[in-house]
Amino acid sequence: MSSEKTSGIHWSFWVIGAVMLIWNVLGVVNYFAQMNPEVVANFRESERAIIAGRPMWATAGFALAVFGGALGCLLLLLRKSVAYYLFIASLIGVVVTLSHALGAEIDFGIGEIVGIILMPLVVAAFLIWYSKFVERKGWIS
Repeated sequence: MSSEKTSGIHWSFWVIGAVMLIWNVLGVVNYFAQMNPEVVANFRESERAIIAGRPMWATAGFALAVFGGALGCLLLLLRKSVAYYLFIASLIGVVVTLSHALGAEIDFGIGEIVGIILMPLVVAAFLIWYSKFVERKGWIS
């Protein structure tokens, strides 16, 4: 990498990439936590209901969402444009996972609507947009 090319990258690229990596790594941690019945026992009732009734295809969607997002963020920070495709896969995983959660007859509170439903969708869509934005700026290739 030439110093000229890296010096043209705005500091916000590194901050956004790092924050989004942390977000997705927390999703990976949550994924593994949900595989442990002792941990799940401490979750809220609505979260336990989603996990208990989640079919394999929704669990696979969850894995695709969090692992795709985390790997995509890592590749973004390594300045690889292939991150875009992982972000698309991550969004597909979010939609698959949410299709199960929204199909479950659970009375979601406002915090759960924001945290479980809206935030993953917004973050996944943002990462798709952002990866194309920084690619157009020449910050990744």
